[in-house]
Amino acid sequence: MSLTKEEREAIVEFRLQKAKSTLTEAEGIATLGYWNAVANRLYYACFYMTSALLIKNNYAAQSHSGVIHLFGFHFIKTGIVSQNAGKLFTRLFELRQTGDYDDLFNLSADDVEPLFPLAHKFMDELSDLITDD
Repeated sequence: MSLTKEEREAIVEFRLQKAKSTLTEAEGIATLGYWNAVANRLYYACFYMTSALLIKNNYAAQSHSGVIHLFGFHFIKTGIVSQNAGKLFTRLFELRQTGDYDDLFNLSADDVEPLFPLAHKFMDELSDLITDD
């Protein structure tokens, strides 16, 4: 399916806003100490930001793995986005998987709290790429 420029811009703007509000959700949930949910929200905040970057650049992924792959191939390997951002995105995906699907494992504040400044940096780095024309 091919999107018009206006459709693509609308989706990108929606994903940007969704990324920001999801990061705010993560911060709110952290105050309650639900670390599995916080990891989920941190991952999704970065996922929405990454998908906005991909859509802005006419790349389409059909799955989470597809988003990770396209991001790595087109933005990390080319040096457009830092290696640290790529590592963080992969780490957040793994934590989200663990928190959502592993029955006998619960994330702790020590696992998740240090990721907040990294997620903010990730979001800023990608947002700058998206909004620069």
